[in-house]
Amino acid sequence: MTQRTTPPFRADHVGSLLRTAPLKETRAKRARNEIDAAALTAVEDREIEKIVGKQEEVGLKLATDGEFRRSWWHFDFFRGLKGVEPITTATGIQFHGVETKHEGIKISGKVEFAGHAQIEHFKFLKAHCRVVPKMCIPAPSTFHFRQGRALVSKEVYPDIEQFFADVGAAWRKAIRAFYDAGCRYLQLDDTAWAMMCDPKEREQSKTRGDDPNKLPAIYARVTSAALEGKPADMAITMHSCRGNFRSTWIAQGGYEFVAENLLGKTNLDGYFLEYDSDRAGGFEPLRHFPKGQRQLVLGLVTSKSGRLEPKDDIKRRIDEATKYVSLDQLCLSPQCGFASTEEGNVLAEEEQWAKLRMIVELADEVWGK
Repeated sequence: MTQRTTPPFRADHVGSLLRTAPLKETRAKRARNEIDAAALTAVEDREIEKIVGKQEEVGLKLATDGEFRRSWWHFDFFRGLKGVEPITTATGIQFHGVETKHEGIKISGKVEFAGHAQIEHFKFLKAHCRVVPKMCIPAPSTFHFRQGRALVSKEVYPDIEQFFADVGAAWRKAIRAFYDAGCRYLQLDDTAWAMMCDPKEREQSKTRGDDPNKLPAIYARVTSAALEGKPADMAITMHSCRGNFRSTWIAQGGYEFVAENLLGKTNLDGYFLEYDSDRAGGFEPLRHFPKGQRQLVLGLVTSKSGRLEPKDDIKRRIDEATKYVSLDQLCLSPQCGFASTEEGNVLAEEEQWAKLRMIVELADEVWGK
């Protein structure tokens, strides 16, 4: 076995990192209008440079900007698309024992990608990286699932199939725009695929006007449309999880309900799958993973707590996964980001870095230096 020189890497991570104290303090000042946008950007720049260096220091072959310029992992991107209207919701997204801010979106116009602030965010990251700069944006499936048919204008989209066609086209343009900006490692972040594995979430989907039994095939088709014309030298992966907010979660259930469509019909270069708890089920659905060059990144290290998993436990689980996927097609990462929203998970920054350092060490021990 060998290390990889192209993404995804044997030791990888999902993207978001705990916001640093200077960043949190400055964002709070900006929210109170005590400073202007330029002052916030200056602090974001400085703190991103620091965490890029830290990722390089722990031995990672990639670096993200930690999503330090965002408040949400997904809404910040969605709000930059044409046709999207930010809304205040009656309730937040309900996680186990905690609720998010009361924010959401609805689709009130034709969906289009026509440039985005996050292109410039990537350019800054790339300019300050000695390793591979990795950009993360939400997956097209996520753009639909939690909003559902109920929040897609029937006046603009009387035929929901046209909506899905426009979503695929918008993401296709976004992928090209990031490529033209120099991005060669792009990750699509998703909750829809894993959420659909929970019967309760499928029932919720029905209340939003959708047929959850049809969604895996629809999302596979939209993802494939987004990937049409993808340059050969650009790696695009997808990360899927069951919710990650202040160390809590939403859904549970193994990948069987979606595995055939997700793993067999989406043609991504890599798949980051959450496997840090019993909520993710067993490795059996991985039998649908095709042999070849694609990589499956096992999210065996939790980002929800600071406790370091025993290395032997992680190695044992990697070995279990090889019953279904060749070791040469496997990589290792945390199960999710450390801060899917600016609030962050319940662990210390040093615990976060210890986890990432351990993943690098494990990759060296399992696949060789």
